[in-house]
Amino acid sequence: MKLPRLYLPGCPHRPTPRQWLALSLLHSREVLYGGAAGGGKSDYLLMSALQFIDVPGYSAVIFRRTFPQLAAPEDGLLARAQKWLHGQPGFVGSETVGGFPTRWKYRGGGTLSFAHMQLEKDKYSHQGPSYAFIGWDELTQFSEGQYRYLLSRSRRPSDAGSVLSRVPLRVRATSNPGGEGHAWVAGRFPVPGNAEPREGCRFVPSKLRDNPHIDADSYVATLQELHPYERAQLLEGDWQVRPPGARFERHWFRVVEQAPECRRWVRFWDLAATEPKKGRDPDWSVGAKMGVRSESPQFVVADVARFRCRPGGLERRIRHVAEADGRGVTIAIEQEPGSSGKIAAHHWTQALAGFHVVHVPSTGSKVVRSNPWASQAEAGNVAVVKAPWIDSYFTEHEMFTGVDGQGHDDQVDASSGALGILTGKGTPADAIKAMEQALDAEA
Repeated sequence: MKLPRLYLPGCPHRPTPRQWLALSLLHSREVLYGGAAGGGKSDYLLMSALQFIDVPGYSAVIFRRTFPQLAAPEDGLLARAQKWLHGQPGFVGSETVGGFPTRWKYRGGGTLSFAHMQLEKDKYSHQGPSYAFIGWDELTQFSEGQYRYLLSRSRRPSDAGSVLSRVPLRVRATSNPGGEGHAWVAGRFPVPGNAEPREGCRFVPSKLRDNPHIDADSYVATLQELHPYERAQLLEGDWQVRPPGARFERHWFRVVEQAPECRRWVRFWDLAATEPKKGRDPDWSVGAKMGVRSESPQFVVADVARFRCRPGGLERRIRHVAEADGRGVTIAIEQEPGSSGKIAAHHWTQALAGFHVVHVPSTGSKVVRSNPWASQAEAGNVAVVKAPWIDSYFTEHEMFTGVDGQGHDDQVDASSGALGILTGKGTPADAIKAMEQALDAEA
């Protein structure tokens, strides 16, 4: 049986020329489509997933970072699939959530599923399945670790006699520039400005004017309200423009492959105790591990632990990180003012028994506390170890304003606090003395 090349069951309209081009790249394992807003990215992703839906055993999955994004009532992927596939011959929806099916079965053929991957650990929910097609909507909102792990799920049977064995394995993604994962996505695919993309990865640009199914003029008018760099990303699909760092610039930090030897280490914790819920984006608990050297760059950020969980889970996670760091790393925890802060400090000292713990009073505004950290970074005096968390770390620094409610600042706060400990300007004199004694004892 010869498989149809561009057969699109359930698709209500013809693909645009750009979509046809991307759909024809059947033998390219990884393809990134889009760049600008309004270029028909979500339609392309659904079309691509449906190309081989009539093949028995075919399994496709499309990811969005959060469930609210997936289930948006007007333009979410679940609503779009419902409009396309409901009532179409051969399609049966199941596993309904919020009125929309999250899984579609084609009679005598394969399946198309939708899932979200909000937390890093959510990738392990897909340890067992294998997929002939993996789709990512707005790829720059995902981590590189999530993407790379799901690549291992892109597989098929080796039975040469089956039709499914001749279906090409495909990973397809759409995205605008920007977002937490901008750097790794721009480094993997041949977007403008990347001279060394990963072998086998393709990029098909698409802009607003390529999509005849949208009122381009009114959409352009709405984009005029954005900051120029955001407008360049969304309207022009510009992968090289960067956000104007209000207080930090990404290029200030030196990136190193591994942490050099340091004479002192501290892990500073900026704590939160709120789980993420639908419609909310609470703060993170962040522990920045920083070392100090005698030569330049003097300060080294070796690891950033970042998670959201309830108080009980928070205690277990911090204890686990402490055990991984070892007893030679001082643990510093920000202490809130008043009696509640003292009670919390006593609790953490008991919970981390066996480790050297210091408590740092929270004083001054976020901007004031970040000033010494910004000065050291601007002077080229900070090295950061290359790791999966590094782009989130740099992005948060670039977006940091110090104004409450304007984005997350937990990684900046934790780094500022760690610097204060290592320079003796972020903790009382008696705590510094205790830290010196503990370090000497370890030596």
